Amino acid sequence: HTKRIYLRGLGSGDAIEAVKSESNRLELGDIKSNSLDLYVIYDETLNFTPRLGVPIHGVIGYDLFKNFIVEVNYSSKYVRVYDPDRYRYKNCKKCETLPVTIHNSKPYVQSAVELNSEIIPVKLLVDTGGSDALWLFEDDSLGIHLYHKKYFEDFLGHGLSGSVYGKRSRIEKFILKDFELKNPNVAIPDSVSVIATRLVNDRNGSMSGEILKRFNIVFDYPHQQMTFKKNKYFDKAFSYNKSGLELEHNGIRLLQEEVFEASPRTMNENSQTSSGIKISFDKKLKFSVKPAFAIVELRNDSPAQRAGLKIGDIIIKINGRETHKMELQDVMAIFYGDDGETVRMDVDRKGQLMHFSFVLESML
Repeated sequence: HTKRIYLRGLGSGDAIEAVKSESNRLELGDIKSNSLDLYVIYDETLNFTPRLGVPIHGVIGYDLFKNFIVEVNYSSKYVRVYDPDRYRYKNCKKCETLPVTIHNSKPYVQSAVELNSEIIPVKLLVDTGGSDALWLFEDDSLGIHLYHKKYFEDFLGHGLSGSVYGKRSRIEKFILKDFELKNPNVAIPDSVSVIATRLVNDRNGSMSGEILKRFNIVFDYPHQQMTFKKNKYFDKAFSYNKSGLELEHNGIRLLQEEVFEASPRTMNENSQTSSGIKISFDKKLKFSVKPAFAIVELRNDSPAQRAGLKIGDIIIKINGRETHKMELQDVMAIFYGDDGETVRMDVDRKGQLMHFSFVLESML
């Protein structure tokens, strides 16, 4: 039961070819499904692993969770899946429950934003896989624009149809029923990148990880609702990448290290040591394979670009730390530091070791 299809999403490129396989069996812990649709994409540019720095083999979506109630606890970092007939909601006075609209197997909720001192109702896709806070689609008729806001042009991410570029800024508030988040980041993708997504009637954008992680959430698709409870991240200030750099896990580096190995040797009868054993250390060369983190996006006129960094540079050290001993997300976190912080980098540029430094710069 397979057929070739074409998928289109965010990005200015063409639709991509995929294979749809029906009636597959999946086991995920104690969950079993015998009628799962599976989509196989062969385009290597859609590989999530290099961008996240951890092995990603696929994405679990609505087709599995539509028959279950799913708890996502961002503060304790777990996902629990329940049989709807056995699930019991806890009495929670600090929770808010919102209706969910399902369109083409994707969930949407009604919320609101405060932009240019106006409260604007918006319909947003719940994008659990996105890392930004909010994406809004520019719409002058609704007042969704940045005419009176500071913003900067930036790379926003990868979609099914290619890279997405647009504007980054901040709005006054994001409102989810009785919850209000102040000064969240917002991204407004360019019009070319969102042509396919605007086919959903009255969709105004997406809310993603930087919003969702501030809540512990119950996804109840069988009853078409979501329940939110704020967690320890709720009041954390929103930050963004101030360097202008995007990195990815780009292959491997072969490292040469000096190691010293102890080798005990028995002494002869003329030795002056009481134990008769001498410990000597032999210096040897050890070769090991480590991940390489490369620059893949560089914002124009950013601190990193002005310092002389280029796409393709391999990051060897950052602030004195060897990157092969770090996770990609730990390296990227440095770029989200405070305005005025200095970042020092050693890079490998086509076999030449080079040194750079720049200062993180607030654009908003």
